[in-house]
Amino acid sequence: MNLESPKITLEKSATEAFNFLSDVQNFKKLMPENISKFEVLGEDKFLFALKGMPEIILKKKEVTPYSKIVLGAAGGKLDFSLIGNISEIETNQSTVQLTFEGDFNPMMSMMIKGPIGKFIETLVTNMKTAI
Repeated sequence: MNLESPKITLEKSATEAFNFLSDVQNFKKLMPENISKFEVLGEDKFLFALKGMPEIILKKKEVTPYSKIVLGAAGGKLDFSLIGNISEIETNQSTVQLTFEGDFNPMMSMMIKGPIGKFIETLVTNMKTAI
């Protein structure tokens, strides 16, 4: 299952957007209002939970300076990735789009497609004010 967030334009350079997303502590600023738990577990790993959902641990898996950050599930039963793609438009302007990739059975995909889509949309929307 692949889901993409809307592509947003930031009045920040690709370097600034990349540096913000590289620091896992900053993801707390991007989380939706219904977050019930957020905990940094190391410089490349954090745990979060939304109300009514299980805890999820994300770990930085791949980094391509100033253009891509891949966070993957660390433990748990579900294997998925959250990919941040950053593109420079001008010196102080860039675009960011999040992609969610996971291999789930059809029933699970149906159940999580809506909530995950809304979640990644919230993350990018909150970037406009957080960065």
